[in-house]
Amino acid sequence: MHSFRPARRSDLTDIIRLLSDDDLGATREVVSDPPDTRYIAAFAAIEADANQLLAVAVDERDRVVGCLQLTFIPGLSRTGMWRGQIESVRVARDARGSALGSDFIEWAVGRCAERGCGLVQLTSDKSRTESIRFYEKMGFVASHEGLKRSL
Repeated sequence: MHSFRPARRSDLTDIIRLLSDDDLGATREVVSDPPDTRYIAAFAAIEADANQLLAVAVDERDRVVGCLQLTFIPGLSRTGMWRGQIESVRVARDARGSALGSDFIEWAVGRCAERGCGLVQLTSDKSRTESIRFYEKMGFVASHEGLKRSL
């Protein structure tokens, strides 16, 4: 059994471990306890922003087994429609295959609907082919090409 809730500062090390637990994350995350001060500052900024929700999935022992970040984005296009952006989705290896991922995404979509969003969008690195198939099974459509530029 699992449940979902807003992340707490005390969850930060577990969240960073989840973010680092794949080929891409292993090259860009810094796992330490206590967490690197950059993560602490980012967490504080997310927590202070009403249009951000960093969430965790926890098991029956309150162990963090998943994380994601929601951003609620106001916009003028589509007659002022709000969008929900889902990012940084991770599920612990030992919790995969248990419907946790699909339940967590549906929970996140529900939060977007509660906030009045007209659509939910997400991106996944092109190298994460299994994740892309997972999202497509959940009804997400690759309708746009996304581009990024490092600064």
